[in-house]
Amino acid sequence: MPRRERGATTVADRVVAKIAAQVAREALNGFTEPTGHVPPGHRTPHVTAVVRGAPERNGPERADGPAGSRPALGHARMRIALELGYPSDIGAQCAAVRREVTERVAAWAGVEVSDLVVGVERLHSAHSRRTERERVR
Repeated sequence: MPRRERGATTVADRVVAKIAAQVAREALNGFTEPTGHVPPGHRTPHVTAVVRGAPERNGPERADGPAGSRPALGHARMRIALELGYPSDIGAQCAAVRREVTERVAAWAGVEVSDLVVGVERLHSAHSRRTERERVR
């Protein structure tokens, strides 16, 4: 029976984006580096997500996946924009966000993250908080 005849579960783009933002925040909270340099209101990762439905399967579903796994509801393409404290291990923070978001969005929403771009849009240091007009070298 085709999917549209038997019903389907969908997850909205904004729901996947909200889950990804929460997971990214939690991943960044695991770092004890100078995250205090990021001013209040700038810490929330900005996430855009586009979710596409899972392709229609032909034939019976296979049950050879890992125990407790469920079929994916779709695939998501995401972009996560971060503002980080500096100096810090930027690569490690971005890798942690990428790993956690990929794993937990799949587990929580049943959506496989097929394309994830993690971008650092701004770095904040203790020196940059002094004044916005002063140049930091």
